Amino acid sequence: MIPTLGYAAFDAASPLRAWHFDRRDLGARDVHLQILFCGVCHSDLHTVRAEWAGSVFPQIPGHEIVGRVVATGSDVTAHKAGDIVGVGCLVDSCRTCGACAQHLEQYCENGSTGTYGGIEKQTGRPTQGGYSAQVVVDEHFVLRLPAGLDLAGAAPLLCAGITTYSPLREWGAGPGKRVGVVGLGGLGHMGIKLARAMGAEVVVLTTSESKVEDAKRLGATDVIVTGNAAQFTKHARTLNFILDTVSAPHNLDPELNLLARDGTLVLLGGSPKPHPAVAVWPFILQRRRLAGSLIGGIAETQEMLDFCAAHNIVSDIEVIRMDEINDAYERMLKGDVKYRFVIDMSTLR
Repeated sequence: MIPTLGYAAFDAASPLRAWHFDRRDLGARDVHLQILFCGVCHSDLHTVRAEWAGSVFPQIPGHEIVGRVVATGSDVTAHKAGDIVGVGCLVDSCRTCGACAQHLEQYCENGSTGTYGGIEKQTGRPTQGGYSAQVVVDEHFVLRLPAGLDLAGAAPLLCAGITTYSPLREWGAGPGKRVGVVGLGGLGHMGIKLARAMGAEVVVLTTSESKVEDAKRLGATDVIVTGNAAQFTKHARTLNFILDTVSAPHNLDPELNLLARDGTLVLLGGSPKPHPAVAVWPFILQRRRLAGSLIGGIAETQEMLDFCAAHNIVSDIEVIRMDEINDAYERMLKGDVKYRFVIDMSTLR
């Protein structure tokens, strides 16, 4: 076993604190990483506070991992010691089902394994995430980080980046398309950057007048402040699809009415509570769709990283020390970050 230090939650109410634990030994197909940076996702907070089902303690969160390869197993061919690589939300899947055969490991029909909160097939123990010094991961789930990307700024691409890239790619963001982005946070700001790089026009929906200028700085061509009914009227039936990144219950009907015929509203925010009931007629009268999307497969995540390198896209971040994580969670709840915290793992003590 490989002795490791991390920051863990021991129950749903206590602050995270240092924890010494063991990673599994290096297998033939494994890659051993020294973790350099780890992004802080809202999913981390939901998990450690047991707001989603299935939280198991002690739990080390973190699935936006950038690291340096320390060692590789005897059968590893894609990576070597010294390489800078990434690990996202997944560390295993069955690799035999229809979804896996189509490089959609996130939809594995036999259940994919999360970077934290899953069960490690090799040991039967809960998986532990990236708020730690080291990790051992099967090479299939280790991604090449293109040269030139800022390492700290690239960490959130492993979740926030792929979560927005995948639906933008699936629903064809590009020249001549108008894309709505609901919520200007960790996911939303990546959605703006990626959609603009794909050539689409972007309209941002935000509750806050104070975010209008920042939305335009990030690339939005227009902004709807959701309390202003006239702005909804102006943009009615003009959007080809909408990425809704908000992870709290809210009324979807006003968003639906912004969609053109055959438009799609895609839900990305995992709300612990259901949204209010949605009216049927907005769908029927304009042949609209309501959909969801979950991160991306490994091949698509690599494609996203290469796209971001080609377009010089990283997340807007604030780098923190490991011992600042509990304060960072409180600030996240207040929306007091632009737009993603990233932990410098060299500060782990």
